[in-house]
Amino acid sequence: MQGAQLQTGKYCRGSSTQPRRSLAALCPAWKSLQTLGTSAELAISSRTILTPAINCLNYYRQANDTGHIKPGQTDSGIASFPEMNHHSSIISYVAPKGINTTVYFIFFKTLLMPLIGLAEEMTSTQVWPEQGWALLQLLLVASVSHAEEPVCRQRGDPENPLLSKDGDIILGGMFSFHTSWKDRKDTYTHKPLPLQCTSLNFRDLQFAQAMLFAIEEINNSTDLLPGVTLGYKIFNTCGNVARSVGLTLALANGNEIVSVPSKASCTRPAHVQAIMGETSSSPTIAIATVIGPFYVPVISHFATCACLSDKTKYPSFLRTIPSDYYQSRALAHLVKHFGWTWVGAIRTNNDYGNNGMATFTETAQQLGICLEYSVSFFRTDPSDKIREIIRTIKASTSKVIVAFLSHKEMDVLIHEFSYHNLSGYQWVGSESWIFDSQTAKMDIHHILDGAIGLSIPKAHVTGLREFILDVKSLNSSNNELECTGDEDLNGVQNSFTDMSLMPIFNNVYKGVYAVAHALHNIVSCNKTCSNNVQLDPFTVSLKLTNTISHFTTKEGDAVYFNENGDPAAKYEIINWQPRENGIVEFVTVGLYDTSLAAEKQLHLQNKSLIWARNSKQVPVSVCSEKCPPGKRKVLQKGRPVCCYDCIRCAEGEISNITDSATCVRCLPEFWSNERRDACIKKEAVFLSYEEIMGALLTAASLFGTCMTASVILIFFKYRKTSIVRANNSELSFLLLFSLILCFLCSLTFIGKPSDWSCMLRHTAFGITFVLCISCLLGKTMVVLMAFRATLPGSNVKKWFGHAQQRLCVLGFTLIQVIICIIWLTTSPPFPSKNFKESKDKIILVCALGSAVGYWAVIGYIGILAMLCFIFAFLARKLPDNYNEAKFITFSMLIFCAVWITFIPAYVSSPGKFSVAVEIFAILASSFGLLICIFIPKCYIILMKPEKNTKKNMMGKKSLHLF
Repeated sequence: MQGAQLQTGKYCRGSSTQPRRSLAALCPAWKSLQTLGTSAELAISSRTILTPAINCLNYYRQANDTGHIKPGQTDSGIASFPEMNHHSSIISYVAPKGINTTVYFIFFKTLLMPLIGLAEEMTSTQVWPEQGWALLQLLLVASVSHAEEPVCRQRGDPENPLLSKDGDIILGGMFSFHTSWKDRKDTYTHKPLPLQCTSLNFRDLQFAQAMLFAIEEINNSTDLLPGVTLGYKIFNTCGNVARSVGLTLALANGNEIVSVPSKASCTRPAHVQAIMGETSSSPTIAIATVIGPFYVPVISHFATCACLSDKTKYPSFLRTIPSDYYQSRALAHLVKHFGWTWVGAIRTNNDYGNNGMATFTETAQQLGICLEYSVSFFRTDPSDKIREIIRTIKASTSKVIVAFLSHKEMDVLIHEFSYHNLSGYQWVGSESWIFDSQTAKMDIHHILDGAIGLSIPKAHVTGLREFILDVKSLNSSNNELECTGDEDLNGVQNSFTDMSLMPIFNNVYKGVYAVAHALHNIVSCNKTCSNNVQLDPFTVSLKLTNTISHFTTKEGDAVYFNENGDPAAKYEIINWQPRENGIVEFVTVGLYDTSLAAEKQLHLQNKSLIWARNSKQVPVSVCSEKCPPGKRKVLQKGRPVCCYDCIRCAEGEISNITDSATCVRCLPEFWSNERRDACIKKEAVFLSYEEIMGALLTAASLFGTCMTASVILIFFKYRKTSIVRANNSELSFLLLFSLILCFLCSLTFIGKPSDWSCMLRHTAFGITFVLCISCLLGKTMVVLMAFRATLPGSNVKKWFGHAQQRLCVLGFTLIQVIICIIWLTTSPPFPSKNFKESKDKIILVCALGSAVGYWAVIGYIGILAMLCFIFAFLARKLPDNYNEAKFITFSMLIFCAVWITFIPAYVSSPGKFSVAVEIFAILASSFGLLICIFIPKCYIILMKPEKNTKKNMMGKKSLHLF
């Protein structure tokens, strides 16, 4: 090969003592790189000038030997430039055919020689920077891009379709008739051999058959594209992304090696008006990316990646299968419906699996579903990675596996699960494998029994099954398949004769019809179609998404595309139910329709489902058991939100739903029950007559009243005796009456508080006690003034007679009445509910309203009591056998002691006990006054009548009563 490029013994310019490698040694490698770099160099139009120039520079750059290129092979033009004799060989080699050598020498001299000279000056150990060569090549492109007239040349070898048929309008098809290819190692010194495909794929052959069937129906139709014949060119991609890209360009450009030179630019209409395919998402993404700028419609029947809905990246892509955006969300809602909040996830490590699982994960998080693990693999991954996935699943606690896999990866996974005897997991599957009958046949160990998932709704296309099984239809096309079309498939049972993928066949069928309807509208077909319309793929692409192109198939299926090129999303929910003969039946158990309201999209029918291990019970897959009502969830530190502990609600809080995240506090009038799942009304507590304390206090009050009444009766009976008449009997009867009121007013503190009882209890207490103490104060002043009046020249008796005593009592009492009136009119006491003193009870009390008013009443009583005590204390030693001031002093001492201790006891007593303390203070002080003042008199009247005389009352010695 080197000898064919350059004669042996010829050297390029250099030192005679250090020969360099011949240029021919480099040329084969560069030619190979030229062939491989077809796609990358499409923008370089002047290949005939650029390539040899770069060859020459690369020769100088990479050479590690030096030598001379012998003169020779010059033309007449070189004589004009003496220097050309020295470089004649290399100029003759690198000059493109059809370019005058003299003209090319000028280009060589002005642009290449300075750079070559720079290369010569570098030592053999120096390397010219990569950036320098890149800049040089860019300069070459700019310099010679217009050096020859435009000629369009095809790069690489022409691609021939596997199935083809001429027609007025050509449709392209791309299917993976093989699933793999022979591995090879390219050395880049020779042109790579064509890809050798292996492993025939019957599924995509069926898809191609569905395309042929639709085209044949349209060609035979008198209503759709009448008089126009559709042709096709269908290529085999072998499932290889790089090959898919090359075939896409082949469909767009045709197979002409060199176009006719013209003055126009190297452009032409697209060879096909639309491309049907590919089956998988990753090749489809590559195809749509390459063909998108040319707006050639690409219609896929099974590429579901949600990323393909992005019209900014894939402007001409459409599909007849719903986007995975809807499927992923539907799977998440399906998992949530069955209460599975702790699941594992496996996905195919490609665009289909990664994008689909990303949407599922996002939706699952919104629904409160956690992924224990999420792993990915590809069918060509090493076995170590598959085994690592198996170890992850074995170590997990979740019982549900969401598998976003293609059927090819599922086949690999079934084999591994069977080898490791892993079963009992509940599988949730995507549409790629969940209704694939071949996957079910491979599951001989029933790993997937009970699986549930989403599938494309069942469909039927009349005549399609017969067409696919009648392989004679392949004879009508220029096919390169390894079949003649005369094969008899009667009685054959394999994946080619299996029609379980009829919904996918229907997608191919609808895609072809969508293009036909768009073309029908473009060429203005009525009874015949116009031949004057220039077809443009961009117009076809617009028509496909236009409402005009919406149509209904012969089976009644509505076909249309939204603004993203997607159809309406509708899925069937199917369940793998094994039968007695070992065959798995795909039973439709529900629907998921995105056209309905959100709450109605998921609908499960009343059918019995079969779960893993043929169980009739819905599997449980949770990280933590559900928290019952009365408890709340507390997240476990460092774990997902689905892993939590159940903590009982605190007192006064409840949770009445399962798996409550928080406990709700009951309203103030309610309290939580023992189970903490309901709020019950609190018991209203107050000092009542029915309880023991209330009954005892009532009895004490009545007993005091009776005692006081008895004293009144005794005093009334013996009213004319000296002891009764002494010290103003009128004040004594008034005092006894006020004591009765004091005993009775304590009863107003017992019972359920009301507006009237709250106002009455404090005012009655305040006024009756002031009346009582006013009487005592009057009696004390009478005792004190009586002895003052005996002094010579004293007129005290004149100023402190009976009328003055009445006015004194009335005046002191009136002041308290005025205080109470002001209190009641400004801020009166009112019934109140005390929620603070007791957690589970409501304490009904009388709020003071105005604390100033209350303490004003109490303070006024205290002031009168202190005055009374002082006056009585001053009169205690006055001469008399019966000095009443001594008893008043003692009684007031008890009174003051009771009410001084009342204050801290009242403030510190909770709830109804504060009321009891106040009642006890009233009764204690009342009993103190009654016993200390009147019992001694009653004792004399009843037990010592001989001492109840005036003489004895005026005696000089003290009277010892007890």
